[in-house]
Amino acid sequence: METIAASKFKVSCLSVVNRVNKTRKPVVITRYGKPVAEVVPPARIPKRPKNWLGHMAGTAKILGDIVGPVFDESEWDALR
Repeated sequence: METIAASKFKVSCLSVVNRVNKTRKPVVITRYGKPVAEVVPPARIPKRPKNWLGHMAGTAKILGDIVGPVFDESEWDALR
């Protein structure tokens, strides 16, 4: 596993992060020779299907009136 001093990491942070992402090999950041942090590649996230519209069709249930008001009109402060 590659190690890099914290001072050098400060200068080349973006290039180290890009290298870790490209090579998928973690890098240990050291301070005074002792490990203080580790830069690891992200977990592989599966790609979304090309046609994701309608993917959750049929998974929800409509209960009651979804168009009418939630409260009775007599409870509205604006109409008093």
